Amino acid sequence: MAVLTAAALAVVGFLAYQANAGTPVAAPPKAAPSTGPSKAAGGPKKPAVAELPVPSGTGERVVYSLGQKRVWLVAADGAVVRTYPVTPSTVSPRPGEYRVSTRSKSIPGSDGVLVEHVVRFTSVDEIVIGFSAAVNGSTAPPAKKARTGGIRSSRKDGAALWTFATVGVPVVVVA
Repeated sequence: MAVLTAAALAVVGFLAYQANAGTPVAAPPKAAPSTGPSKAAGGPKKPAVAELPVPSGTGERVVYSLGQKRVWLVAADGAVVRTYPVTPSTVSPRPGEYRVSTRSKSIPGSDGVLVEHVVRFTSVDEIVIGFSAAVNGSTAPPAKKARTGGIRSSRKDGAALWTFATVGVPVVVVA
């Protein structure tokens, strides 16, 4: 029952946040026609924060979006702890829920690059799928002909995932 209550509160909080961040209540006044070139008002726009895909499960989890090429680390209360872009592998898992099965501090990746903070959660056609960070800091995509399962992130993001995603933590893959 407590889980349902917590999930409901998280949804209500998220919807309230969206309502407050949405469009203004009243339409802004129309500007008088201009005879000269117009300039954009205000300074540079802030980059949009990547919102957690819905649905993506509940409770503590790692969410990986294939389409957005992004990972979210989500706390037990549904709050996003961190989100960051990733470079996908050439072999992708199917959407669904998995669990962190094994981890390695540092190993050679399937492409020969030394990787650290390896967090594995499934396999596809005998290709192990997991998150990792290249020790050399590279996040370049793998060769298209290579069959790799390493989803790469920066070293800083990989270290955060390593701390967060211990064995048994759910990994939710969404399209």
